Amino acid sequence: MSDTSGTQVIQPPGHTLPIGKYSPAVSVPLGNGRRMVFVSGQVSSDAEGTVIGPGDATVQTETVFRLLSEVLKKAGGELADLVSVVIYLSDMADFAAVSAVRNRVLSDPAPSSTLVEVSRLAIAEHLVEISGVAVVEERR
Repeated sequence: MSDTSGTQVIQPPGHTLPIGKYSPAVSVPLGNGRRMVFVSGQVSSDAEGTVIGPGDATVQTETVFRLLSEVLKKAGGELADLVSVVIYLSDMADFAAVSAVRNRVLSDPAPSSTLVEVSRLAIAEHLVEISGVAVVEERR
C-alpha cells in the first residue's frame, strides 16, 4: 500500500464538478519543494455544463487551455509548468486549428505532446479534450 500523505485534490471554483468518481486534478509531492500535478481531461464547458463554442475547434481549444491554466493556478502553477499534454480530437480535420492554439499558448520548452483522434468524446458537441501533467513549486 502506498503512502498518499500530501496528495491534494484540486477543484477550482467555477469549474464543472466531476460526474463520476475522479478528481479534476491531483497534486502529489515530489520532494525538493516540487509537486507533480495530474490534470484530468478538460473540455469546453462552463460551470453548468453548457458547451462553449459548439462547432468551433479554435474557441473550444482556447477555452480548454484557459481551464487548464485555472486548474494549474489553483495548484500553484501555470501552463509553462506543463511537462506533458494529451489532446483528444473527435475529428482530425480540426488538427490545424487546435495545433495553432497549442503553439500560441504553450511556451518553450514545450511539453511532450500526444494528439489522437477518437470516435467521440463523452459529450458529442465537444471537439477537443486535453489532459496534462505539470511540475510546480511547492506553495509556501
